Amino acid sequence: MGLRWQPEAMLITTRLDHHDTAADTVVLRRARSADGRALTRLAALDDAAPLAGDALVAEQDGELRAAISLHSGRAIADPFHPTADLVALLRARAALLSDAADRGHRVGRRFRRTVRAA
Repeated sequence: MGLRWQPEAMLITTRLDHHDTAADTVVLRRARSADGRALTRLAALDDAAPLAGDALVAEQDGELRAAISLHSGRAIADPFHPTADLVALLRARAALLSDAADRGHRVGRRFRRTVRAA
């Protein structure tokens, strides 16, 4: 499985040509305001409340198939498609983003302490 990193999204494909957007491609990215209707539809399909706040989404075949809240960790997914792997990928990506944010806050606190001490 190949990976191509983008600043706002992660593209995962089983093909060697990473520019191919075939059906085996999954895109993980932050939800945008334009995703509101699709997220509401996804929550309705999953018989769940819509996600609140920042979220990550998984797109497959150009459709949102799963999403996870970056605040609560709650996931919603399309019950008419296999989504367990997508939810697992979203959870892993959310954990990486959380770890990176935690490291950034720790570095920022250290920097502020150093500046105050000087």
